[in-house]
Amino acid sequence: MRRALSLTVLILLASALTFCEKDDICDANTATTPRLIIKFFDVNNPSFAKNVTNLAIIGDGMEAPISTFNGNTVELPLRTDADLTGYRFILNSTDLNTDNEDRLTFNYARNDVFVSRACGYKTLFVLDDAAPFVFDAATDGTWMQNITVEQPSIETEDETHLNIYF
Repeated sequence: MRRALSLTVLILLASALTFCEKDDICDANTATTPRLIIKFFDVNNPSFAKNVTNLAIIGDGMEAPISTFNGNTVELPLRTDADLTGYRFILNSTDLNTDNEDRLTFNYARNDVFVSRACGYKTLFVLDDAAPFVFDAATDGTWMQNITVEQPSIETEDETHLNIYF
């Protein structure tokens, strides 16, 4: 009887352990939806990166900048629920005046990729071959002189996707 009771307890304990699920926690090092990497260059010396000063970046439909940036490389999120994302780039913006404003709208295709049960899905992007972006300069002139696509596939944040020369 004691042996049967011990065996029953052992079977119940083993059954309970098999019903437990391990914790699903997405590792912080797991790659998620990548951002668009833009690098700025000197138009007069295209091989040298050039820092922008007080670059305000405002998403379409937003009032406040998502970033006010100083440096030569910026990372921007693309919309995962649409095939285009627009931004206003205001150079030397101290009061968000539009004296140095250029607008870019990025056109792309999306591909949702399953990462894991804990992390869910990430979205990868490919810039459109025919029109990867639409450039709209402010009426008073442009500060962006040339824009080139370096890598149309946006799968990681380890490489530059777009170069802007000013």
